[in-house]
Order: sequence, then structure tokens, then C-alpha cells
Amino acid sequence: MGLKIFIETPRLILRQWKTSDYDPYIQLNQDSDVMEFFPSVSTKEETLAQIDRFITHIDQHGYGFFAVERKDNGQFIGFTGLSRPRFEAYFMPCVEIGWRLSKANWGQGFATEAALACLDFGFDIGLDEIYAFTSVHNKKSEHVMLKAGMLKQGEFEHPLIEDGHFLKQHVLYKISRAAV
Repeated sequence: MGLKIFIETPRLILRQWKTSDYDPYIQLNQDSDVMEFFPSVSTKEETLAQIDRFITHIDQHGYGFFAVERKDNGQFIGFTGLSRPRFEAYFMPCVEIGWRLSKANWGQGFATEAALACLDFGFDIGLDEIYAFTSVHNKKSEHVMLKAGMLKQGEFEHPLIEDGHFLKQHVLYKISRAAV
């Protein structure tokens, strides 16, 4: 049986993770530019545990943070997908959309292309609304949210980031099935 593909776009395949994704994803999570809006880069062990959570979530729910592969060269470039955040906030419970791509693949529209396809996928499987959030300083991710048709709901203090940290304040976006 082949690897399960969940979403295809003109340039991308969003699929379950495979072991050949592990090393490039470890490198991606250790890139300080990619991880600029996270409290720190991730260790190899932290990244492998994260991949495990991604795979389990996809297997249990039929969606999650999918591995993203370019069709033109078969290269793994990061993840995009839907997940349930693991913290408490006033807008919980919810399903979030998220993405993280390797720096070499920034600025080519891949994040927006994958995000739009994931939003369609989420609504097709019955979700009524999908949220996105990032640090108020992460204007590139916020731009993807806007290009995907999401509307700003406000800001919140991320409960997993320590008080006083420059990443504590986050923007919150949402899109509803009725809006698309």
C-alpha cells in the first residue's frame, strides 16, 4: 500500500510523514530564521517527538500537520495542516491551521497555496471554523492568513510563552465555512 496523500495542489502534495522527512525537518527546526517567532530552535529529540505527535494526530483524526512535498522535485519542504492546539485560551476548543516551510521555499507562494487547500479540506471534512495565530511580530505568516481570506479576531497572550517575552502577544485570525 502506498503512502496516503491527503491533499494535492498544482505544485504540492500534502501527505503523511515518512522517515526520509525526518532529517530535513530536524534541520528546518534548527534554522534560527525559520524559528525566529518561536521561543527557541528545536533539538533533534524535540523534533522527532513532534513528528510522532503529527503522525498520531493524522492517524487518529484524519487530518493534522501534513508533510509538504514539492511536485516538481519531490523535495520535502515543511508542513501545513490542521490541528487542535494544546493550550487553554478563550477561543478554545478550536482547530488551527499552521505551516512551517524551509527558508529556501519562502516567497514562492507555497504557504498560501497549501493553506488554501487545507482550509478547503477542513471545510470538506465538516469543520465550521478554523483559526490561525502567530506572534504579532510575524508579519509574513499574518500575510498568509490574510491572503487565505482569514479575518483578524484580535490579539491574545499565548499561555505557553513566559510573561515579558517579546513573543507573548499573538494575533488571532479565523475563517468560517459560511465565509467561503
